[in-house]
Amino acid sequence: MANLLIGDIHGCYYEFMRVLEKAGFSSTDTIWLTGDLVARGPDSLSVLRFVKQHSDQIRLTLGNHDIHLLAVYAGITKISKKDHTEQIFNASDCDELINWLRRQPLLQIDEELNLIMAHAGISPQWDLPTAIKCAKDLSSILSSDTYPLFLDSMYGDFPDSWSDDLQGLDRLRFIANAFTRMRYCYDDGRLDFYCKDAVEDAPSKLKPWFMLPRKIPEQYSIVFGHWASLKGKGTPDNVYGLDTGCCWGGKLTCLRWEDKQYFHKRHHK
Repeated sequence: MANLLIGDIHGCYYEFMRVLEKAGFSSTDTIWLTGDLVARGPDSLSVLRFVKQHSDQIRLTLGNHDIHLLAVYAGITKISKKDHTEQIFNASDCDELINWLRRQPLLQIDEELNLIMAHAGISPQWDLPTAIKCAKDLSSILSSDTYPLFLDSMYGDFPDSWSDDLQGLDRLRFIANAFTRMRYCYDDGRLDFYCKDAVEDAPSKLKPWFMLPRKIPEQYSIVFGHWASLKGKGTPDNVYGLDTGCCWGGKLTCLRWEDKQYFHKRHHK
C-alpha cells in the first residue's frame, strides 16, 4: 500500500506507464499527481483516460496546463502551437473527460502522512486554513456551470499579492496563479511571473517561494511540480519538487513516499 508521487506528466503516457512499472505499482497503491497531466507530450488523451479510469487510486491537483485545456474547451482561447491536445477534442469521450477534469482539486492534504500537494506550491502569504479555503473556492467555481466566466478573465498577472480583502475575479485570479503558476516571490511574498530561470541565474531580488518563511506548520511536507528547471533539486528537506522536465527531454520522476525511494524514466524519443 504505497503512495507514489509523480511529477508533471504533460502527455508523456509511455514514460508514465514505465515509471509506474519501475515503482511496482499495484491495485493497493495510491498515485499522487502534481498536475499538468496534458499538453506538451504526445499522448495527453491516454493520460487523461488512464487517470480517470483509475480515479479511485489517484490523488491529483490541477496544473496551469490542465486549466488552460478547460479554457480551450470553453472556446475562450486556442490550442497553443506547442501543445498536442487536439486528440482530446476529437475524442468521442471529450465531454466526459473535460467535465471530470474540471471537478478535480487544486490542493491535496493527507493528515496521516502530514503531506500537502499543490501544482506550483503554497503561497508564503497563506496559512493552511487560508490555502484550504482558497482551493475550495476556486474548485467550486471550476465545477459549476458558470466556470467559463472565470476562465474568460483568468489570464493576467495581477493582483500579485494576497489580501483578505480581495474579492470576485481578482481574488480567484490570484488563487489560480498562486496554486498553478508560482515560482519566484519578492521578500514580501508578492508573486513574480516573469522569471523562469534556475535559482542560480535568478535576479537577487527574487527568491523561490519555498525559501521564504512559511506559515504552513513545519510538520507538513509539501510536494509540488511545475518548475522543471529546478530538476528536482535545491529545495528544503521537507519540500519536494517533482517536475524534472520529461516533456522537454528530461525524465519523469516518481517518489515512493514510504521509503523515499526515487524512480525515473527518461524521455522516450
